[in-house]
This record gives sequence, C-alpha cells and structure tokens, in this order.
Amino acid sequence: MGPGATIDFMATVLALTPTRSEQDHVHMIVDNDPGIPSRQDAILRGSPSPGPALAAMARRLQAAGADFLVMPCNTAHAFGGPIREAVSIPFISIIDVTVAACNTYQSVGLLATEGCLRSGVYQAALGTAGKEILLPADEELAKFMQLTFRVKQGDAAAEVASEMLQLAEALMQRGAEALIAGCTEIPLVLKAGMLGIPLISSTEELAKTTIALAQDRKAPDTPENQSA
Repeated sequence: MGPGATIDFMATVLALTPTRSEQDHVHMIVDNDPGIPSRQDAILRGSPSPGPALAAMARRLQAAGADFLVMPCNTAHAFGGPIREAVSIPFISIIDVTVAACNTYQSVGLLATEGCLRSGVYQAALGTAGKEILLPADEELAKFMQLTFRVKQGDAAAEVASEMLQLAEALMQRGAEALIAGCTEIPLVLKAGMLGIPLISSTEELAKTTIALAQDRKAPDTPENQSA
C-alpha cells in the first residue's frame, strides 16, 4: 500500500533473483495504488474497510494475467478474506512466510503498526508456531507509528533510522533472539547488520517466496517468466 514500500519490494525481488540475462527476471504485474483506504483507521477507528478496494485490485491483477498474488503490506493482511474470495489464484501471505523464517528462534520481537498488532495476525501465526512474542510498550508503539508515517511521507533521514533502531534494540534487550520487521516501511531505514540479532524483513521473505514461485511457474521451453 505504501508506494515506497512497494518499490522497495520490487527492487528486492530484482536484487535477489539469480539471473544470467534480463530475461531471467520475474515478470511482475504491479497495482501500486496509494488510494486504498487507511488500514489503520479501519482497524483502530472503525472507518470503512479497505477490503472491497483490495478485492478489486486483486481482480484487476488476475485479469491482467497474474498467476498468484502478493501484497507487500503487513497490516492489509488483516483484510485477506475479501482478497481470497475475489480471485481463483493463490494469495501468498506475507505473515506466513515471515513467521516461517523464524523457525530457529524461540523468542521473537515484533515491530509492526498498531493496526497490525491490534488485528493479531502476527500473534496468531507466531503463537501457532510456538514462539514467545515480545511487543513494543505503548509509548514505544506510539513512537513507532510516528516514525512509520514519516517514512511513508518520504523521510528516511538518519534521525528516523536511529530512532527506529532504538525501538528495535529495546526488544532485543528484553530477550528477543530475532526481530521481525513486520511493516514494509521498516527496511527503508532499518537494515540487516544494524542490530546485534537477526532482522527478519517481511519484505525480503516475501520477495524470496515470490521468486521461488515465479521460477516454479516458468515454462521450461520459454525464456519468459510467468506473472507474479
């Protein structure tokens, strides 16, 4: 949903795809629509659901030839039902692929938006996986939301990165063995290697799955990738 996060996802797919020529890259059909109603307002304040708009987006992508759908927005997965009901092609969950990447860690810190946390999509998946979940305190979450909206507005300054890092380190100090970047704006300022523990980027995990699925669907007798 965030244009910057969408572009970052595409760039991550591009960077991680093993290629010998440009024809080896993933064919992506992208609907980068910043007009989708606020997921935060829908979850936290009862504003109109973005579900119908997301379903319409899914139908457009299927009609354009997509073989499967991905959505580089974690909070919007709280409205995954209307998407799945709208199309006959698979919808790959960013939540599931990110939690799967936590398989070797027991205590997992989770940085995500207030709406995402309120929806419980990550807590449910991590709980099913038997993980201990460490969440930001209320004041930390309020700060995280301020930083996230700054990133959405194009502010990726060193100050934003530093303050985001402080929030991540607070979860690490409470015992997190790994940290989930459960918002696709986070990797725009917080990078792997900045923390003393693994940073599991939901953007990167979704990109890896996208590449694998697209390559599986690539016909062996054609140089063209199938749609993703």
